[in-house]
Amino acid sequence: MNNEQKKVGKQTVKLQNPPKIICTTSIVGPKEGDGPLKDYFDIILRDDTNGKESFEKAESSMMYTAIKETIKKAKLEEKDIDYLLAGDLLNQLASSSFAARDMNIPFIGLYGACSTMAESLGLASLLMDGGYAKYVIAATSSHFSSAERQFRFPLEYGAQRSEVAQWTVTGAGSILLSNEGDNPYVTYVTTGIVKDYGIKDASNMGAAMAPAAVDTIYRHFQDTGRTPDDYDIIATGDLGLVGKEITQKLLLEYGYDIKDVYIDCGAVIYDNERQKTNSGASGCGCSAVVTCGYLYKKMLKGEIGKLLLVSTGALMSTTTSLQGETIPGIAHAVAIEYS
Repeated sequence: MNNEQKKVGKQTVKLQNPPKIICTTSIVGPKEGDGPLKDYFDIILRDDTNGKESFEKAESSMMYTAIKETIKKAKLEEKDIDYLLAGDLLNQLASSSFAARDMNIPFIGLYGACSTMAESLGLASLLMDGGYAKYVIAATSSHFSSAERQFRFPLEYGAQRSEVAQWTVTGAGSILLSNEGDNPYVTYVTTGIVKDYGIKDASNMGAAMAPAAVDTIYRHFQDTGRTPDDYDIIATGDLGLVGKEITQKLLLEYGYDIKDVYIDCGAVIYDNERQKTNSGASGCGCSAVVTCGYLYKKMLKGEIGKLLLVSTGALMSTTTSLQGETIPGIAHAVAIEYS
């Protein structure tokens, strides 16, 4: 199969040698460990500092542990891993870079905001399909406290949260790809286009990201000829309750009804009413831990055969927000199957 045959449609690649997801690790904080999906996470921290002296160091330690545990599960060593693709929300990818400095693995840092799990997994899959690696790890992380004080307000300020606000997940997820094994495998990668519909409210991430999710899902269907009926689950990253509703409505206008197979990772990780998380969850760690924990384990049990993961990200910064800029959105999709 040549490159023209691998590329289907405008934005999608069909993998000739679908890489297998042979191991995953999910680590979450206490709040996430008290939510509906607690039984699916590998490690639940007792406190969100993880014994470190800052939230930023705690986040980096979560990513480091997730990666190391994934390698350990596969009975491999660091020297066996060809590439580490990882990203987070902090300035200059601090969590990922500082985790990588303690590992002897070639590192590619990525920033796709909260879309980074699908971005890293998609790029890792392309490396594997191209024959450039035997083992690749895709990872990402976020932390409520580090994200709050970078993007919003100092925690001590005690700012009131709006009804459309989301709670950044404290968590890290790691996925190991190989060409061997009888495991769930990646079949398609659809790369998203940046969409901006003029949202300026930094609290309303769901509304800012939903148009990008809609565009990528629509493009995936158009490129592949698939429909919602071809998937057991379509999971967006962290649109929350507000963004999820917008996405469903907009896709209906394109002729796609996804409600019977659609979940949003940000809408399911918390008990929003009991845990007071308003519209749900956000953050790089959101789709990461739900995918590495809940969705992957459901696939291994045979309860999910075909999954379309669509991680979503708001491409804002503290600088652009202060300058009155709007919030662009991005979404990347990865099809994962297991039969």
